[in-house]
Amino acid sequence: MIDKHVMISLFHILAVVPFFAYIFLKKSTIPEWVYTLLLSLGVFVLLYHAYKSFIRYRAKSSYLWVNLIHVLVVAPIMIYIGYNKKSTPRAAYEILALITFAALGYHCYSIISILDSKELAD
Repeated sequence: MIDKHVMISLFHILAVVPFFAYIFLKKSTIPEWVYTLLLSLGVFVLLYHAYKSFIRYRAKSSYLWVNLIHVLVVAPIMIYIGYNKKSTPRAAYEILALITFAALGYHCYSIISILDSKELAD
């Protein structure tokens, strides 16, 4: 069975990164419905990770930082771009690009680390 963390990383690499890349590359030329989708997903990400932050804070989890990044950085930029639509300033798209490349790098590293640790265990 595939590790849960590998699945999360693959989801980010195969779905989130291409979606964000499409948005920051096309900027204000994307269709209107993409802004609505981005806004909706941003609200979902905010609520989901706020809830997970609360749970992890109470459990004193060392993974709390992952949820806080989504609450404080990722969701706000998604909501901001989705709300402002075609009038979104260039800087917001560049912040989204930085988040996108950080996600790609982090999740590739995560998969490699997990697979490497499994090889060492075998």
